[in-house]
Amino acid sequence: MTLEDAMSGVDIASPTNGLSTQRSHISLSTSPAAQYNRSPASRDASRWLKGNTVTDAARSKQLKPFATEDIKILLLENVNQTGRDTLEAQGYQVDFLKTSLPEDELVKRIRARDVHAIGIRSKTQLTARVLREAKNLIVIGCFCIGTNQVDTQYAAKHGIAVFNSPFSNSRSVAELVVAEVIALARQLGDRSNELHRGTWNKVSSGCWEIRAKTLGIIGYGHIGSQLSVLAEAMGMTVIFYDVVNLMALGTAKQVPTLDTLLGAADFVTCHVPELPETHNMIGRHEFEQMKKGSYLINASRGSVIDIPALIDASRSGKLAGAALDVYPAEPGGNGDYFTNDLNLWAEDLRSLKNVILTPHIGGSTEEAQSAIGIEVSEALVRYVNEGGTLGAVNMPEVHLRSLTMEEDNHVRVIYIHHNVPGVLRKVNEILGDHNVDKQMTDSRGDVYT
Repeated sequence: MTLEDAMSGVDIASPTNGLSTQRSHISLSTSPAAQYNRSPASRDASRWLKGNTVTDAARSKQLKPFATEDIKILLLENVNQTGRDTLEAQGYQVDFLKTSLPEDELVKRIRARDVHAIGIRSKTQLTARVLREAKNLIVIGCFCIGTNQVDTQYAAKHGIAVFNSPFSNSRSVAELVVAEVIALARQLGDRSNELHRGTWNKVSSGCWEIRAKTLGIIGYGHIGSQLSVLAEAMGMTVIFYDVVNLMALGTAKQVPTLDTLLGAADFVTCHVPELPETHNMIGRHEFEQMKKGSYLINASRGSVIDIPALIDASRSGKLAGAALDVYPAEPGGNGDYFTNDLNLWAEDLRSLKNVILTPHIGGSTEEAQSAIGIEVSEALVRYVNEGGTLGAVNMPEVHLRSLTMEEDNHVRVIYIHHNVPGVLRKVNEILGDHNVDKQMTDSRGDVYT
């Protein structure tokens, strides 16, 4: 496997001498006995990939021009055991940490370990500076939905593939939002806190059933659409706003503008990515458009809500309550860090009535983390062992069928290069003396595969 600045994939039927010169960032193995044995979950998933099903996984041809035990993986932020098990089963060297690391410490550890792959969640920042120090890095696994913590453009230009898990925690987030809708409507957080302090305060004023109330969903993707179904099953009316026209599930209806949604919804919940267009998407103007006594929930990205504006809306009575799971700045680990030293408004936010604050736990369920661990670790294994980029967020997708042990004179070459004229001609000149059984090429911006 050769990794450059973009990528092409070919299967070559070699001449009888079977020689192939390859440049690689990872050491070569002199032992042809090392085997890539797919896990049962991986074999099951592969049936969905056209042309990739192998009757007997044990007969898959060895594609790795390296010793498995030479591959070094750094996992941060307590990646789920399922992911660690998948990687360790390959024989990789896995260095595991429960926390994220500050940039300087991360650079030192990468230099010391000379890692080929890094696995993170949402806290670790893989900046251009960090990636520059990772001389042998070929792949990054984000064991979460978002990849904004990684400089994906820098990674792509330097032949580093980035994978994530965009769907595995969708249900967990949707269920958290349902729980928060009910908790806000019944002021459960305040009543619980009062009783913990010894105060019995049995009231009904300002407490509501959610049946027949209107839920407004901003962003009707995988989470928003699942939430739509759950809310409708509990008798809520569902409206949603999205920047593209989407098919509504059940009796949900799409509205033409954000202001339309804000003016009609009793509960507003945000499920949008972190983009320049979504920065402070809900600010003072938007709070003014909301119904008096409505509720706001954000389990998407911390930059979406103008928190000082939310504090003012809550104190004025415009909002009857809010639930936040994400924040503009979040601690790198557990502890007493949610103070004004982290965010200047933190203590004001903590003082508000009927405001539920949770520490970015939307996807933090055993089921979601287990599924994410399996999905991302298997993507790393496929890339390291076979060069497949299916599911990469910053690379063109290349996926070739598996080679079998019967194809003893075949070899696979993965080549990543800049998308400039003349490169493919030079590659094909080199391959001219061989029989190319299959060649796939694609581009994504400046990167070619």
